[in-house]
Amino acid sequence: MMSNFTEELQHLPDFHAFSGASREQIEHTEPVLGVNFSDEYRMYLTTFGTASACGQEFTGICKSPCLNVVDVTMSERMRHSILPEKWYVVEQTNIDDVVIWQSEKGEIWQTVPNHLHQKICGSLREYLEL
Repeated sequence: MMSNFTEELQHLPDFHAFSGASREQIEHTEPVLGVNFSDEYRMYLTTFGTASACGQEFTGICKSPCLNVVDVTMSERMRHSILPEKWYVVEQTNIDDVVIWQSEKGEIWQTVPNHLHQKICGSLREYLEL
């Protein structure tokens, strides 16, 4: 059986996570952003809320403005106004202003200043393998 993002993430070095988000928290967050989270991201949220590993910090539902998916997505949408509104930020890499987004379908996209956005893989699980 193929592992999923949540399983792979928790086995990476330096893994840290908060407690999972409730179904109610997720259902409240989606309309604020105007999105439906992918099944993969939803599973991640219910398991960890937000997490980090190997120097990567993934957004989620938490009180930290630099990790909260609503705060980070709203901020990045202001900087990248031509992107689809149904995307949400899963990671700000903090390297050269690279931002990693996920579509409702689960596809992973990357934005880099002064470049066109680019699809880099089909899922968060695949993203971990990059």
